[in-house]
Amino acid sequence: MVDPTPALDADGWFSDAIRVDSPNHDARPVGESVSLVVIHAISLPPGQFGGNAVGQLFTNCLDAAAHPYFATIQGLRVSAHFFIRRDGELIQFVSTDRRAWHAGVSCWRGRQRCNDFSIGIELEGDHGDHGGAGHAYEEAQYCQLVALIHALRQRYPIGAIVGHCDVAAGRKSDPGPRFDWLRLSTALDARVA
Repeated sequence: MVDPTPALDADGWFSDAIRVDSPNHDARPVGESVSLVVIHAISLPPGQFGGNAVGQLFTNCLDAAAHPYFATIQGLRVSAHFFIRRDGELIQFVSTDRRAWHAGVSCWRGRQRCNDFSIGIELEGDHGDHGGAGHAYEEAQYCQLVALIHALRQRYPIGAIVGHCDVAAGRKSDPGPRFDWLRLSTALDARVA
């Protein structure tokens, strides 16, 4: 039976993703392989879903005058490899072979600079950093996330899947308490079996 999971092409682009090129990336260190997936959460403005603000942030086109919060992040040069919207739509900003600027100051199991060896996946969500408990993630997001991680595992020796909170403890809290790690783990195990 043929696995219906879309794959990454030779240049690190996912066949089912909408491609939007971000300038916020650079080369991974020579000889460095991807071994980590970092799951993030983002909504712009905080707590609001939909719109183009996340894509504008990742492509350095965010209008600081469009919302008071945007002025506080003006000038940030950040990106992620992938963004999964609430309805499961997948957007890819950076080739998986390149280093996206998603984790910032980070450490995993004693290794600094997690961007060097990780893939960053942003989920459209509010993890409660700006008040409240945050929102639960959608079924469509979990389905897309599982398919994406499965495809990444086909290409890279992924050793761990963690949250931004795990690699930037004390500085970041995403994907937050509403992210269901057990659900993700069970779904990924089922895909392997």
